[in-house]
Amino acid sequence: MLLLLPPSEGKTPAPDGAAPLDLTTLAHPELTARRRQVLAELAQVSAQPGATAALGVSDGLADEVARNTTLHEAPTAPAAEVYTGVLYAAAGLAALPDAAARRAQASVLTFSGLWGVVAPGDRIPAYRLGMGIGLPDAGRLATFWKPALTEVLDARAAGDVVVDCRSATYVAAWKPRTVGVGADGTPPAEWVEVRVLRETDGKRTVVSHNAKHTRGVLAGHLLRREHEARTSEDVLKAAQELVGSVVLTEIGSGKDQTLIEANLLDGKPRGPRTLELVLA
Repeated sequence: MLLLLPPSEGKTPAPDGAAPLDLTTLAHPELTARRRQVLAELAQVSAQPGATAALGVSDGLADEVARNTTLHEAPTAPAAEVYTGVLYAAAGLAALPDAAARRAQASVLTFSGLWGVVAPGDRIPAYRLGMGIGLPDAGRLATFWKPALTEVLDARAAGDVVVDCRSATYVAAWKPRTVGVGADGTPPAEWVEVRVLRETDGKRTVVSHNAKHTRGVLAGHLLRREHEARTSEDVLKAAQELVGSVVLTEIGSGKDQTLIEANLLDGKPRGPRTLELVLA
């Protein structure tokens, strides 16, 4: 299984005194040269007037943008602790039991405009940079990363099932090859995107607000269950194991959202199958 996650928008800085960044220790060291380029450009852009606008964030995040100028010296922590958004909290990625943590390190990749991809145990500093941003030389980051990620991840995903919890911005940086045989003779991957629906009065609509949380619950379950998913049907089975459970309780209303159905839908030949998770 290869489990793809988006980064959280906010990041939790590592404690002072923690080890500084060492790019050579990150997963897929083939990406080191590109990581170094983006890191240098990000520091330059972040030091200029109008840096928040250039990076597509509000002026209220100026301190976080300023932190981009010293990432080489900044303290680091495992990515699973730096990324602390809704999806990561629901997955419990930073507090997995040993066996699940080993599975996560081998199978989870977080996509990033700065790093390309990182594994949960990779030590990184807190930073601000989205995949949809363009830098002076690198250009649009999804386009910049795509050839390198294709070379690295096509080989990693070959013959495996790819469970995709990313948003469209990050999907643009790499799409699994689902048909044909690679140049090196490797088989294609099975690609499963996760979509969350809500049923109200018999009508189903796509969920946006609670989708990250629901994807996180599924990710945590895939990592903790006894048997690792190796096919799209295994992923469906894992999701069906959660049917009947309360996925979340809405803030404000206090209403429980229960997973009532999980379905696997076929897609276009070169696209993903869709795992639909229905809440009610």
